[in-house]
Amino acid sequence: MSELDRMIEATLNEEDKAFFAKAGREPGYFGEVVGLFGGTLGWMNALVLAATTALFIGGVWCAWQFFQAEEAISALRWGLSAAVLLISVVVLKVGTIWPTFQANRVLREIKRVELQIARRAAK
Repeated sequence: MSELDRMIEATLNEEDKAFFAKAGREPGYFGEVVGLFGGTLGWMNALVLAATTALFIGGVWCAWQFFQAEEAISALRWGLSAAVLLISVVVLKVGTIWPTFQANRVLREIKRVELQIARRAAK
């Protein structure tokens, strides 16, 4: 817990502390993965997950063929294909899935701040 978190917690009254304890902390990794498939971009994340799964399976198959190849040109073709497919998986994950994780975290924190402001305004 950072110093800022301690300062914020010190300013909360007992009712706010009880509410935030009941609301829970950050979801775990699997909770965040499930959260990716909700909202307006859920279908897109499902499509990216299906594409990365297919690319990964294809990359592993090409890598297997690479290690089974007897000729250099055949090994080069399979190895290059495996590398391109597996790098494509990483690019899709880093470019679409991980930013959505971060955006969901930021949105959760903004909603918590909005809730605190609304509760302070109501008092």
